[in-house]
Amino acid sequence: MRSKWALGLLLIILALAGCGGITVGPNQAGLSPSPSPTSGPTPDPGPTPQPGVPAVAHVALVVLENHSASQVLGNPAMPYFNALATQHALASNYFGNIHPSIGNYFMLTTGTIASSDDNFAGIITGDNIARALSGAGKSWKAYMESVPGQGYLGGDVYPYARHHNPFAYLSDVLDSSPQAAGIVPLGQLSADMGSGSFPAFALIIPNRLNDAHDCPGNAPVCDDSARLGAADGWLRAHIAPLLASRAFSNGVLIITFDEGMETDPANGGGQVATVLVGANVKARFQSTTFYQHQSTLRLILDLLRVGDHPGASGAAPSMAEFFR
Repeated sequence: MRSKWALGLLLIILALAGCGGITVGPNQAGLSPSPSPTSGPTPDPGPTPQPGVPAVAHVALVVLENHSASQVLGNPAMPYFNALATQHALASNYFGNIHPSIGNYFMLTTGTIASSDDNFAGIITGDNIARALSGAGKSWKAYMESVPGQGYLGGDVYPYARHHNPFAYLSDVLDSSPQAAGIVPLGQLSADMGSGSFPAFALIIPNRLNDAHDCPGNAPVCDDSARLGAADGWLRAHIAPLLASRAFSNGVLIITFDEGMETDPANGGGQVATVLVGANVKARFQSTTFYQHQSTLRLILDLLRVGDHPGASGAAPSMAEFFR
């Protein structure tokens, strides 16, 4: 009697399985069980790959001053810069965001103009590149020519200009000694290249005598070719060794100008020459796509696989077209 009852129960189970009423689990099918969705937190999948933008170890940004693209490109006073623009990649439809300088430096690091006053003395508490990089475990340094010392957060000490150092306004840096230590004299650049201490992101800024802003040698008067010639010589002295170093073999260099000449109001800050150099950058490439500084901020973070994109950088046009 018991065997007939068991046989009947087996037939009922098989019928239900055939109708989809019973699902065979992994263990019953001889497979390894899948983790329960409630068994623990989902692992972080890591940074999202950026279409067309390679992952690199280092990005360096150099910012020069107050010259429109028409004053720079093809100018014999800047042979080194023009050689980079010709042999590597040039953004030929690139514009600053505002006059005067400070708002452009903020756009490059916070994705906002933040201030249009070069004498701004406030504190930027919003999202910014230092926060984004640190949150992703990426290092940064600001190599500032003529800064009085490492971690200096004070005002102008000519020819150092605080409003060319956006990190000096960020609450993340002002409130943290380890973060403030990322502001270093330019002389630290060669030492870091040789010691393996070069950061993921480097902001490299000449002083006012070498950034095409003031007359070289503190001369009271000079023509514009002297300003541009001094900037070009500075690039050759400091950037050529960086590009040739093993420390930067997997890196991308971006050189731009903060704004065009004051009489060039196009798109807020005038048209400026912007050059990209790197092993993954297309050779002899010239883009006609419209870009501004928020796209450079986005590019820096995309190259380093940082997911946080402050301010306008999140919706800025991607610069993926510059890469192979």
